[in-house]
Amino acid sequence: MNDHRFDKMNDINTKYDVLIVGGGVVGTALLYTLSKYTDIKNIGLIEKYSDFGLVNSASTKNSQTLHFGDIETNYSFEKAKSVKRMADMVMKYLENDKLSDNELKLFSKYSKMVLAVGKNQVDELSKRFSTFSQLFPNLRVIKRDEIRKIEPRVVEGRDPEQEILALVTEDGYTVDFKRLCHSFVENAKKENPGISINLNTKLFKIEKSKDYYIVKTDRGEIQAAAIAITAGGHSLMIAKSLGYGENLSVLSMAGSFYTAPKVLNGKVYTMQVAKLPFAAIHGDPEVHNEEITRFGPTAKPIFQLERHNSSTFLEYWKTFGLGLSPVISLFKIIFDKVLFSYIIINFLYDLPFIGKRLFIKQIRKIVPGIKMNELKFAKGIGGTRPQIVNNTTRKLEMGEAKLTGDKIIFNITPSPGASTCLGNAYADTSMIMEFLDNKYKFNKEAFEKDLMP
Repeated sequence: MNDHRFDKMNDINTKYDVLIVGGGVVGTALLYTLSKYTDIKNIGLIEKYSDFGLVNSASTKNSQTLHFGDIETNYSFEKAKSVKRMADMVMKYLENDKLSDNELKLFSKYSKMVLAVGKNQVDELSKRFSTFSQLFPNLRVIKRDEIRKIEPRVVEGRDPEQEILALVTEDGYTVDFKRLCHSFVENAKKENPGISINLNTKLFKIEKSKDYYIVKTDRGEIQAAAIAITAGGHSLMIAKSLGYGENLSVLSMAGSFYTAPKVLNGKVYTMQVAKLPFAAIHGDPEVHNEEITRFGPTAKPIFQLERHNSSTFLEYWKTFGLGLSPVISLFKIIFDKVLFSYIIINFLYDLPFIGKRLFIKQIRKIVPGIKMNELKFAKGIGGTRPQIVNNTTRKLEMGEAKLTGDKIIFNITPSPGASTCLGNAYADTSMIMEFLDNKYKFNKEAFEKDLMP
């Protein structure tokens, strides 16, 4: 849904107290938080595309899942505790937002479970439950018979002697994060009608003067006292242009999906593969069509900052860096024995004919009886996740990647993605208050009352 009300800049030389660069779910969450919970009136947002949330926030570019850490078995207890606190904010916003009652349906709710197969996984998941149930009181252990009642096809066709166990909860949110972007913008405008939102506005360069930043765009110059860059992998490219993050590179990991006519009633995750930093396969209903089940993601590196956008190829290499150090880091990471095998097989998953025949073996870990003719490659679906490479340690830095400078913030990738957007906005708003010498007030109490359970 394109909103042409936001196509034009107010002035060719506009001045803002705060400028947000990027109109995805992270940028619009910050816009909403600044507009509703601070007394800053002079706020601007620029977005290069014609609408909000067209890159990784679009429902076709992500798994549409609000992650809490209850069924994501790659989360430690401390990480799950942190992610839950922030995901709860998004959950409360979704449940309370008026727009969810009209054509802008923001989410659907389903059961969700994580499935353990075999004695080792069952023992591991049982042990995990004893710890994580303290954090997630609605999480419960179920065995084969109850798994069958909730998800019949998870049990149908499975070896009756195979030991299985699951953790299940009813709090499974499938979210249209693009529409959440629109909701944030609409509610920000209600709170502060004077905010300036400019779509179709491409950033060329940012320069620092003594007291403010000069932002050069294809539609004129902007002055800003403080800036938040919320542009995914592009954020690191911008940071490097200003001298920040010189020891970092970005590895763009692209995810693809397969779809089938409804074979699951809710979300079903598998146990995380040891030593792999990327999500294990899972099955989810589509946010606006429960009759379709989406399986994935696959994960492979691509040399673009945006999926299906070849124009970001050169931008990727500007961000990656052309020196010897990032190349050595990349080779060390990719040619790790476990990761290299994983990447090779994931490349094969995307190939015509052979890909489906290989990937169905992974899907059968969830739905043993799924047939080849039920499955098809979801062409055009899948986005990118910018993973940060530290060229000093030669390792991937998993989780949130954020850089801060002189009155400027660079959000490269929050963790885990859109699920933490309001928690990220809370932290950034606190920082922006300091950037502006505490001339303005952030009503943290109201934010916490409204959005923290």
